[in-house]
Amino acid sequence: MKRIQPHITCGDGDIAKYVFLPGDPKRSERIAKHFDEYRKVADYRQYVSFTGTASGIPLSVTSTGIGVPGLTIAVAELARIGAETFIRIGTTGTPQDDIAIGDLVIPYAAVRWEGSTQLLAPSEYPAVATPQVFNALVEAAKNMRVRFHTGIVLTAGAIYTQDGIPQAEPDWKKARVVSYEMECSGLFVYCSLNGLLSGAILAVDGNPKEGYRFRPMEPGEKAGEFDDRVQQAIDSEIRVAIEAVKILEKAKASKAVQ
Repeated sequence: MKRIQPHITCGDGDIAKYVFLPGDPKRSERIAKHFDEYRKVADYRQYVSFTGTASGIPLSVTSTGIGVPGLTIAVAELARIGAETFIRIGTTGTPQDDIAIGDLVIPYAAVRWEGSTQLLAPSEYPAVATPQVFNALVEAAKNMRVRFHTGIVLTAGAIYTQDGIPQAEPDWKKARVVSYEMECSGLFVYCSLNGLLSGAILAVDGNPKEGYRFRPMEPGEKAGEFDDRVQQAIDSEIRVAIEAVKILEKAKASKAVQ
């Protein structure tokens, strides 16, 4: 009898070894539409999953919602049913003046500025992407000639203070943090602890020059993720992630032949 995972509601045979992890449930099908073929396998809470193939490689996508807790639930349950390599596909804001809205960020590490991973490992434990996944994403981005940046991202555990004002932060710009987001540290730490592979690629939707997305918008205003540049960047990062999986598969095949 097929056993179903309690939160993602996927079971044995539903999920490929490679899984893309967007935050937004609506983005799951947007990613799947870049596959050669796909089918929906589950839709429960914020976890919407599709499985298909690209160039003959089985791929899955599962949305995780916002934040580390929801993401680590998804990764744990996906790993139980055969997932091995996880690539977060998301959006991010940057404190750096030279990173433009619509650029991509490929992080090799994350600042653990959230509380969830403290329950998994001591604060001294680093949050780092798996080198071969990071390298495959970089190679794919170069091959596709998209504008991207690498570095350390900040994973925040909250956006607003108790009075609804965006949090005051240490000088992360001076610390050369390339962008702010809310999931990477959880992905990197959980996967490192459990022998899983992880990486991330993020589309920049806010910067110091043009502002961040946390202010109220006028009706119909295209700001933050609604900016056309960001929408184009989301499609670019999806294509880069799929190309990175092809690179990983090719490397795996070459190693098997040796």
